[in-house]
Amino acid sequence: MRIDPGLLRYEQIEPGLAFETGGITVTEGHITGFAGLTGDFYDIHMDDEYARALGYPGRVAHGLLGLALTDGLKNRASIRFAAIVSLNWRWSFTGPILVGDRIAARIAVLSKRMTKNPARGIVTLGFDLVNQKGEVVQKGENDMMVHTLAGAPA
Repeated sequence: MRIDPGLLRYEQIEPGLAFETGGITVTEGHITGFAGLTGDFYDIHMDDEYARALGYPGRVAHGLLGLALTDGLKNRASIRFAAIVSLNWRWSFTGPILVGDRIAARIAVLSKRMTKNPARGIVTLGFDLVNQKGEVVQKGENDMMVHTLAGAPA
C-alpha cells in the first residue's frame, strides 16, 4: 500500500489547523440526482411552489446532500489527510441550501488522539458549511481515523 506523500499524517496534524475549501454551486441536477439515489422525493426538495408556500424562495436541497458535498469538498481541499476511515459525524442543519447557492466548508482541527494501534490516530474536525453570503447553513464535527508516519508506507 502506498500513501500519497502530500497527505498529512497524524503527527503532522495539530489542533488549531484551519482552512477553507474551494466551493461548489448546488444545481437542480445535484438535487434530482440525490433524490434518485436516496429515494427522498419530499416535496420541499422537488417542488418549488410547495417550498415557496413554506416561506422558502424555491426548493431546498436535502440536508444529507449538503453533508455529502461537505465531505467531497474536504477530500479535494488543498490540505488533505491520510485518512483511513470516517468514524462518526455529529451534524446540524442550520439553514437552507437552495438551487444556485455556492457552498464551501471552513474546516478546523479540534483535537486528536492516538489509538491502541500505533499505526493509527483519530482526528476530530470541526466544519462550518457556508453559502455565498457567508451564512452557515450546516455545521458539525467528524471523527476521522488517519495513518501515522510509522503506519503509512511511502
